[in-house]
Amino acid sequence: MSRLPFQRMLVVCTGNICRSPIGEVMLRDRLLAAGADAEVASAGTGAVVGAGAHEHTIEVLEERGLSAREHVARQFDASDSRFELILVMEGGHKRWIERHYPQLAGRTYLLGHWLEEEIADPIGRPLDTFRISLGHIERAVDSWLPRLGLSAGG
Repeated sequence: MSRLPFQRMLVVCTGNICRSPIGEVMLRDRLLAAGADAEVASAGTGAVVGAGAHEHTIEVLEERGLSAREHVARQFDASDSRFELILVMEGGHKRWIERHYPQLAGRTYLLGHWLEEEIADPIGRPLDTFRISLGHIERAVDSWLPRLGLSAGG
């Protein structure tokens, strides 16, 4: 297994049922495909605590041969200070984390940082919107791989 510059990575969105579970599953899959060993988890700034992943989240991941069926939403909290890299979907998430946990400012970035984009919330939208979100998340995850010492797509 390859040694990464970050051993613990957290993906964050609002409810922790749509975007961040996709990001978590996709990032973990990319790391495993590259032979890299790291802890990858997700949380929400306003989590639907205890809920499973949204049905559309599960469906779009399964279309890619990935699964979020075991996902359980959880709230971002002080225990998340252990993560070395925190990847958020929107600037609002970054501001929320930095306001509540100022010590995490230097390790919190947009997932789409290298693409200079935020990833919009698909909640309440049709399945195709979730497919679009998955595509944005996939591009954003892949944009981080070279910064982690890996090649995009494994």
